[in-house]
Amino acid sequence: MGPGEVAAILFGTFGVLVVIRIPVSFALGLACIPVILINERLTPVLLINEMWKSYNSFILLAVPFFLLAANLMNSAGITARLVRLATATVGHLPGGLGHVNVLVSMLFAGISGSSTADAAGIGALMIPAMKKEGYDSGFSVAITACSSVMGVIIPPSILMIVWGGLMSVSIGGLFMAGVVPGILIALSMMGTVLFYAKSRNYPVYQKSSLSEFLSAVKQASLALVTPVIIVGGIVGGFFTPTEASVVAVLYSILLGGVIYRSIGLKEFPTVLYDSARLAAISLFCIGTASAFGWLLAWFRVPQALVDMMAGWGTSVATTGCVVAVAFLFVGMFIDAIPAIIVLGTVLLPLAESAGMHPIHFAIIGVISLAIGLVTPPYGLCLLISCSLGKIKVLEALKDVAIILLPMLLLIVVVLFPEVVLFLPRLLTPQFL
Repeated sequence: MGPGEVAAILFGTFGVLVVIRIPVSFALGLACIPVILINERLTPVLLINEMWKSYNSFILLAVPFFLLAANLMNSAGITARLVRLATATVGHLPGGLGHVNVLVSMLFAGISGSSTADAAGIGALMIPAMKKEGYDSGFSVAITACSSVMGVIIPPSILMIVWGGLMSVSIGGLFMAGVVPGILIALSMMGTVLFYAKSRNYPVYQKSSLSEFLSAVKQASLALVTPVIIVGGIVGGFFTPTEASVVAVLYSILLGGVIYRSIGLKEFPTVLYDSARLAAISLFCIGTASAFGWLLAWFRVPQALVDMMAGWGTSVATTGCVVAVAFLFVGMFIDAIPAIIVLGTVLLPLAESAGMHPIHFAIIGVISLAIGLVTPPYGLCLLISCSLGKIKVLEALKDVAIILLPMLLLIVVVLFPEVVLFLPRLLTPQFL
């Protein structure tokens, strides 16, 4: 079988399985079986073997630990402290709670590394509060879902850890590269909130006094140290991303259990169970996606794609647009981690042939997949937010489309690599 035939079987079978509602993680594994059975040199044991090899990775230990740290922070009431700080900072602007929602998502992104944890933790607090203050349900849900995507763009990011471990890219460099795009997205979303506030006459909080602001900073200060410890430790070479994730867990336990005393021994089993369940889903996806990706590589599908596009004379900008569109489309249907493993490995040779910097390629992929977290039919962050807001997805789609418009900043990242590479070159040139 040639690369085209194998790609048609793999992606065709996978597409059919997804359409008939087979979970993505199982669909990726099942799609491998026809190719394995047809080719006499392959055996079904290969599927299990490739899954097992993918788990034998020290870097992947960071995934469950970062999820555990985020859940501990949520359970310990850290999110509420960040909300108070955000309210004291931007609550006086038109559409105050909308700005608070964006800013607290940005702050929590520097702690959790997970957009779903961001949507669940912040949404549980902010959506009921916004509805109580007179904000439309659709807008409350949409701004919560859209701002939560910063969880995988602003460091630390679980997606960046998976990407760096899979494709041998500096995770410290990826973390630095995500800062500027994350801030730009936050500012653009706050601009959209201003538009909504003016057109719908949303309420405004009274401006906080200096003493109130300083009090909010004091209450949240220990939580805000978390990203400094995690990112600073990795960038400074004090510990690896996996070790950083363990430090984040220990620090979360220290904050919630000892300093704030907001989480007790009774809550720990529930937090551990929820974290283990989420980690198991992600890691099983990684295993089946790795087997899927191995078959693509073995049959030289990525090289065939590079050869096909070589005749187009692709530049960095053209290739960046192809990468962005591909990840945007795939991210609408499957989870980000298997999308990185399957599509990232296919498109990496294409990016290399065009001379695209590996960190630039990675950030385009991560931002594109982040958008997929709020776009149907998958849109996990949107589904979580709609569940918390007790509305149907269709009721929030119009507002989601409007709020997502600033995410078109992705084209700036594609066309101007320096937006991504500026900070790593300035602060951590050793990672480039």
